[in-house]
Amino acid sequence: MAELEKEENTEAKKSSNLVLIIIIVALVLVLLIVGAVVAILSGGDNEQTQNSAPSAKEKPRKSMESMQIGPMFPLDSFTVNLLSDSGRRYLKVQLNLELDEEKVASELESKTAVVRDTVIRLLSSKTLEEISTAKGKDNLKEQIVNQLNLRLRDGNIRNVYFTEFVVQ
Repeated sequence: MAELEKEENTEAKKSSNLVLIIIIVALVLVLLIVGAVVAILSGGDNEQTQNSAPSAKEKPRKSMESMQIGPMFPLDSFTVNLLSDSGRRYLKVQLNLELDEEKVASELESKTAVVRDTVIRLLSSKTLEEISTAKGKDNLKEQIVNQLNLRLRDGNIRNVYFTEFVVQ
C-alpha cells in the first residue's frame, strides 16, 4: 500500500511538472507573439516618422533643382475687385514671375498687355474664401502659371511669387 501511495505521489508530481512546463512554454510563446506585434507596429511608426516633416534640429534636404531659382520678372501691382455679392472687397497684389530661362523675359515684355489681362481676369474671378487660405493662394499661383504658359512660345514660367498680397 505504501508503494501504491508512492506511485500516486510520483505520478502526481510528474503531472504537475508537466502542467507547469506547458504553462511556461505557453507564456513564452505569448510573450514572443506580443513582442513581435510590438516590434512590427513600432517599425511602422518609425517609417511614418521618417517620412513626416523633419524635426526642428534636422535640416530638410533640398534637391539641386529647387535651390536654383531662375531669372525673375517683376510685374507692376494689380488692384482688382474680388467676386462677391456686395462688390466691396478688393485685392492688391504684386507678383514676380520665375522664368526657366532669360529669353522669356523679352517675350513677356512684348506681351505685357496680355500678361496683365490674364492675371486681372484670374484675380477678379476669385472670392475672398478662395484666396484667404494658403492652399487657395497655392491654387491661384498654379492657375497663373498655367494660364501664362499657354500664351508663351519661347519658354515657361516656373513659379509665381507674391511680393504683396492685401485684401480689404
